[in-house]
Amino acid sequence: MSWTQTRSQIAHAKRRDPNADVTELRRQLRAERLAEHIERVVNEAPPLTPEQRDRLAVLLRGGAR
Repeated sequence: MSWTQTRSQIAHAKRRDPNADVTELRRQLRAERLAEHIERVVNEAPPLTPEQRDRLAVLLRGGAR
């Protein structure tokens, strides 16, 4: 699903019920937007070294900075 569809789901849920819990949808929205951004950056950049990939994987898993 695209992030715009998820954003639409959030808006629809909040219109139906202003107190609706949309926490999971918001989490999904952030993940979808991040994935789109990562894909765009990776496609524009030169190939990463294995060390760079490992470092980015640690960051995405919530590892130390």
